[in-house]
Parts: sequence; structure tokens; C-alpha cells
Amino acid sequence: MSLPIAWSSDLIGTAIRHGPRLAVHDGADAQLTFEQLCQRAHDLAAHLIHRGVKPGDRVASCLPNGIDAVWVSYGIKICGAAETTLNWKYTQEELAWCHQLSQFKDVVTQPGREDDWLQLGINALLSEKIPYSPTHIFSSVEHDIWGRLLFTSGTTGKPKAVVYTHGQRWQGEQQQKAHLPWIPSVNDKILLMTPYIHGASLIAFAWLDHGAPLILLDGVELEKVKKHIHDPALKAIFAPPTVLAKLCAEFVGQTFAHIQCIFTGTQPLPPALYQKALAIFGPVVRITYGKSECVNPITILRPEQTHAFYTQDVVPAGACVGWPPSGVEIKIDAQTQDNEDETIDFKQGEIWLRAQQMSLGLIDVNGLRLHEPDGWHSTGDLGYIDAIGRVMLTGRIADVIKTGGYRVNPDEIESVLTGLSNTSGMCVTSLPSEYWGEVIVAVAESEDLSWVDAAKEKLKTMSRHKQPRIFFHFKTLPRNPQGKVSRKQVSAHILKSHSVSDGAYPVLQAL
Repeated sequence: MSLPIAWSSDLIGTAIRHGPRLAVHDGADAQLTFEQLCQRAHDLAAHLIHRGVKPGDRVASCLPNGIDAVWVSYGIKICGAAETTLNWKYTQEELAWCHQLSQFKDVVTQPGREDDWLQLGINALLSEKIPYSPTHIFSSVEHDIWGRLLFTSGTTGKPKAVVYTHGQRWQGEQQQKAHLPWIPSVNDKILLMTPYIHGASLIAFAWLDHGAPLILLDGVELEKVKKHIHDPALKAIFAPPTVLAKLCAEFVGQTFAHIQCIFTGTQPLPPALYQKALAIFGPVVRITYGKSECVNPITILRPEQTHAFYTQDVVPAGACVGWPPSGVEIKIDAQTQDNEDETIDFKQGEIWLRAQQMSLGLIDVNGLRLHEPDGWHSTGDLGYIDAIGRVMLTGRIADVIKTGGYRVNPDEIESVLTGLSNTSGMCVTSLPSEYWGEVIVAVAESEDLSWVDAAKEKLKTMSRHKQPRIFFHFKTLPRNPQGKVSRKQVSAHILKSHSVSDGAYPVLQAL
């Protein structure tokens, strides 16, 4: 039997232990102590309950990164509702889609988007107008009641809602806390810059439980980063590869010996980017693997293991994400990969997993779809397990390009092209072709095509069928609200202004 979860009393206990200490800072002027965090969260919980919200009811949050995002998340959780997390940058169409899937009735938000909620017929509760309420302990929440809804990134289609019960949410938070590289002290700060509603919040819950403070920025605000990165109390940074690349470009030639860990994940870490991070921060990069359907950590590669992997004479194919911790199982379904890479000696295929922190299931246009009865989840990721048990990612099933009779993983090509001068990002995608089936296209985030000759030189190490036949550039690559580049969107953007002149030597022609 699973015992109820004491969200409210846990937060009150943390506030009693750490009351006046800093909990959250927005990098500028706004900050929140632990006692203020506890008070505001309980204010919201009391207000929601007064409005008739019951355990398991969906209550949305739609807020930019900042102190409100933190206490609102705690407040929805401790009243027992299912926090339905919406990105502040979602379009009206995206908000409507998320509402269609999750059917929330209330949203906690900030001024500026009132018309969006009015059009959807949703009760918009402004965070600045939540009334004060005397703090008292709310009832514990049953384990199997819905506790959180996350939305997938939508890079392979419309987003789906991922459903976690309160018990699964609690399990994910405990797993995250159990595998921090060290127990943070009350003075150890962590810098977070990615959307709070995803990976940043999971690390934040673990950090705050130890009484340690967060610096939460609304994106990679470099002026604010420069203000805080020299603080000797800053011990950790959460920086997925896209964020880490921006930090490395900004701080090239500098070193920060006081930073003990760079948490990264969500995307493969290219070897060239690791070397840049190593020069600035030292061997402190920690890699984890997580998904909306099963939160971090699915696998872990500790800093010393990351350093050993990336400093080998020959770095193996694939993105190494480490070993699964206790409570996580991984298996490879080789039937889903019918053309194995000749450079890899291990069985490749789709990665399946099951874990203590696994979600309940997914909601799509057809309703709730539970995971397989025995607990296994099809990730859609391709990979293999190497000789010492590490999970190696090689791409996404949905992204595999079928060209000239071959199946090609674009991630493999991107890893070769990462770090080219005059580029700040790279995407490998495809365009339809009668001659080839699909034509491989390399698209850089760049002002021009000055990088192409260097790219072609690097690509000589790859089989000809894996080499892009078209090179293109955008000043800014199209990204979704989570900051991820969608290959389908990149292809669609190209075809808005160009067509493919087909044949053995395809070229793009402006419309």
C-alpha cells in the first residue's frame, strides 16, 4: 500500500528550518525567502481550495521564469491538484490545443495574456492578486491521484500531455535528490535558465529541499549571467548543450574553478563543445537522460565518467548518457532498426524503459493512453548499450532519413558539423525528392554560407550516402517554446521560399 504524500507539511518543515534564508533570486531585483515561498504557496493552495478545486483537478500554470513560477508550482501541488504546465511563450493556438487535451478550468498567470484566456473561457487567476491566508497544514495527497501534466516538445507532431500521479511525481523528485552529485549546503547556489516547467523545476525542487538557493533567469540573459557567474557561492549550472554553447562563446578564455557541476542533458553533447566547456569550467560536466514521459534521471554519467568518455583517443559513435540508476531498466528492441551502422559493434534499435518515476500515460486526441501493462515504454529513441553497460543514443526513429536506399540518423551528421566557425547552431534535416526519396540538408544558424567549405572537409570522414547534398542557412533556426530545433519546422521554413531542383545533384531554387 502506498502512503499519502505530505506536500504541505514537508514545505512547512523546510520553511521552519531555513525561514529567512534566500530561496529564489531572479538575477535582478526580485527574491524570495523560504518562509515567503511557503507562505505564498499556501496562500494559493487555500485560494484554489476555496474556489472548489479538488485533488486531481487540473489547474494550469502559465508564467515566465521568475519567483512566481516557483511558489505557484508548489501551491498547486500542495492543494492536491494536477499542475498542468504551460509555456509562457505558447501561441494562442498552442494554448487551445493544450486545453483541449487536459481540460483545465483555472490557470494561474501574469498580466499580459488575459485576452487569450478570455477567448478560451478559462478562469485566469493573476499571481499578483492571490489573497493572503493564514498558513496551516493541508491534508496529505493520495498516491494515485493525478498530480502533474507535462506537454511533450512537439518536435514530431502536436504535443501530447504526459500524466503523472502525485506518487509518480514524488518518486521523480526523490530520484533526482538521491542522485545529486553532492548534498548542497545552504549557501550553494545553482543557476537555472531553461523553462522552469520542465527540467529546471525538477532540479529546483531537489535543491530547495536541502535549503539551497536558486538563481532563476528567464532565458540565457548574459548580462545577468555575468553578474552572478563570478560569485564563489555559485556551485552549479543547469545548461543543456544549446545553453552551454552560448556560455562557452561568451566566456571563452576565462575559467571558473568554483563551479563544481554543469548539469546537462536533453540533447546530445558534441565532443567539440565538451572540449570548450572543459577549458572554461574543468571536468565538471554531468550528463543525464530524461524524457517528458519519464523524468530525469533515466541514466547518469558522472563528471569523471563524462571526462573519461570525451578524452578517449577515439570517441565512439553515439551520445553517451551513462548507466541507469536503481529503479530504472533499459532494453533495446533491435527489430526497429533494420540497417545497423557498420561502425558500431553492438545491437542497435529502439530504447525501451521502465522506471519508478515513469508517468501514468499520455493524452492525445484520442484520450488517455496508458503505458504497456508490464510497465515498458517505447521512447522513440535509437541507441545501443556498449560493452560496459552505458546507454548510447544515436538518434530518433521519427528523424531517420531514408535516402538512396539507406537509413541515416541526422544526429550523427550534426555531431560532425558542430562547432564550425561562423555558425551558432546546426540542424540536419531532409527534403522530399523523387530521385533520392529524401535529400539530406545541412542548415546552419549563420549570417551566410561561409562555413560550407569547412563543413564539406569535415564530412569527408563519413560515408558518401550520409553526406548532405544541400547546404542552407538561417540567421536564426526555428525553435519551439522549449528551445529545441524542430527538423520538420526547419524543412517547412526552407520550402516556404525554395523548391528542390531534383536529380543526381539536387539544388535549391528560390520561389
